[in-house]
Amino acid sequence: MTDAGDTPAQSSKQPDDAGADEYRDDENLDDDDDPFGEERVTIADPIEPFNRAMYHFNDKMYFWMLKPVAQGYKEVVPEPARVSVKNFFSNLGFPARFVSCLLQADFSGAATEVGRFTINTVWGIGGLLDPSANKELDIQKQNTDLGQTLGVYGVGHGFYIVWPFFGPSSPRDSITMAGDYFLYPPRYVQPWYASTGVTAYEAVNSTSLRIGEYESLKGAAIDPYVSMRDAYIQYRMKDVKARKARSVLFKNSGANNPAADTFQPEK
Repeated sequence: MTDAGDTPAQSSKQPDDAGADEYRDDENLDDDDDPFGEERVTIADPIEPFNRAMYHFNDKMYFWMLKPVAQGYKEVVPEPARVSVKNFFSNLGFPARFVSCLLQADFSGAATEVGRFTINTVWGIGGLLDPSANKELDIQKQNTDLGQTLGVYGVGHGFYIVWPFFGPSSPRDSITMAGDYFLYPPRYVQPWYASTGVTAYEAVNSTSLRIGEYESLKGAAIDPYVSMRDAYIQYRMKDVKARKARSVLFKNSGANNPAADTFQPEK
């Protein structure tokens, strides 16, 4: 599963206190401090029948396969070990985040990523630990991707797509899949089935740390499909605007071209 939007297989978690520090790099800004929190947007959904079918497919995959496997894995492997595995794979995501920061002209973010990768690789035992996120250093991960990069350049989402296995996306954000493939080191593991096994293990480990929130979202929603779609577009809008604010080239572009991302405000 990708990180473009939380799919059933990667619904968010509620970590225990012992692992709280390791999760800090996944936290977003507090809503009270978010200047974009009040803006509501929608996304076109011209292929809704297909998307709903894929949503239900992913939903069944989560409840019938991924969640049971992740629950069994969770019972066997203690949380500190699973958090270390998560940190390891997150550290391997450095190339995609670094390249995205450079393309966004977020040079401070690129430098931050280099510092994090160096510290976590050397002093974090190959990335198993995350010393750069400790209070003493407080060097946080740049949660960005190539889909956000295109958004910074003014490329709109297009329309809503739900991919099997990968979950919510759009034509623009689907570029992230290609970026992940070429910039994510585990993709180069040979033979191909070994790379597939690594990807599957990463998904199981990630899901074991995230069990619960998807179920809560689905249980609270009148129409889970619509709730997932709305949450996805709001999340991506906020991310793109936050990335623009960090860019030395694009941070003032929103004022000149407020419709650059082709979001449609709700009426």
